Amino acid sequence: MNQKMKVNVTSEFGELEGVIVHTPGLEVEEMTPETAKRALYSDILNLSVASQEYQQLKGVLSKVSRCFEVTDLLAEILKDEPVKRSLINEICLRENAVDIQPDLLGLTSPELARQLIQGVPIKRNNLTRYLSQERFSLWPLHNFLFTRDASMAFRDEVVIGKMANAVRDRESLIMEAIFNHHPLIESKTINAERSEMMKADTKIKIEGGDFQVARQDVLVIGTGVRTSTQGIDFILESIKARQEPIRHIIVQELPDLPESFIHLDMVFTFLDRDACMIYEPLIMGTNRFHTIHIQVENGEVTRISERKNLVEALQLLGMDMKPIRCGGKNDIWTMEREQWHSGANFFAIAPGQVIGYERNVNTVNELHKNGFEVLKAQDLIDGKAIIPPNKKCVVTIAGSELARGGGGARCMTMPFRRKNIDW
Repeated sequence: MNQKMKVNVTSEFGELEGVIVHTPGLEVEEMTPETAKRALYSDILNLSVASQEYQQLKGVLSKVSRCFEVTDLLAEILKDEPVKRSLINEICLRENAVDIQPDLLGLTSPELARQLIQGVPIKRNNLTRYLSQERFSLWPLHNFLFTRDASMAFRDEVVIGKMANAVRDRESLIMEAIFNHHPLIESKTINAERSEMMKADTKIKIEGGDFQVARQDVLVIGTGVRTSTQGIDFILESIKARQEPIRHIIVQELPDLPESFIHLDMVFTFLDRDACMIYEPLIMGTNRFHTIHIQVENGEVTRISERKNLVEALQLLGMDMKPIRCGGKNDIWTMEREQWHSGANFFAIAPGQVIGYERNVNTVNELHKNGFEVLKAQDLIDGKAIIPPNKKCVVTIAGSELARGGGGARCMTMPFRRKNIDW
């Protein structure tokens, strides 16, 4: 199991071979109603319940793929002294906590990994710290269970997220260090923050929830509160630099509100070569949010044009997608309610085989009507059921508590290796 794994993602639905997750820990409990907003939550989670539900997700992933924990990967790279010093130095400089560097350097690798994620409590050993209203020198990473956002794999590269909110910057630094230094993962990283573009334009933002790989030559990227047009231009420049034959980026504008539209994968996810999950009012409805097709050939943009909607844009590129509706077809209120609880946020473990929340019963029923067998995650984990080979299915996980965190199965997974799709 120590064989090196090379990053390779050429679709959202190729058979999963390598995925990174983060089981929520004490960093989730280090949140109060007062600090929840700063932590980007609208509510605080019950860790004991959320952890039980998360184990269903991880249990299914471990059945079908190599599944890695962020904390374990981080602890392993921190055994390398130069890596440890470099990462601590950058984190402490960014978060104005240089004074705690000696303490951090003295920790064991597992303990340091834990504190970098769960937070470093402030030592009240001088007057300034004694009077400080802060509880931590380094704040807990409350959002790290959503491993999707801080890094995103495309073909053999990993794009490091430039997070929209500074409270998440440490997640990107950790994921960059893992992909650059872990001995089991072979990859190359692209980081907007370390580019010349960033020096000229500080508005660059790019998060993995907005970044989807449709096909080896097609990216679908949302732009809204978390991913800026400048962030997409950074991706565009990276594609141009490759000087390759024809490539495509489809850009979907997103509204700033409600907060459940925070990323593209909250309103659109791929299920198979020929099927996608959509929140119909936004993706197919008549609205003011543009769908833009950018075509790149041999390092030059040869076309920028508007399309009617995302489904049509994919169809024009030879990807004829059947849209399956979040919340079903009949009731807009049901659509809204289930979308709010990540009803459109599915994660594919193979073509036509996806994971999502069981609480969104109308969405799951709509999948069933479209040929997806419904399987309970716990039945798979207990050996009472198996994933049918080469057949469509939806594996449902509990989500009464997790969904309140504002993300679904796709949000909580960072796939870095999939089998290529035979088109």
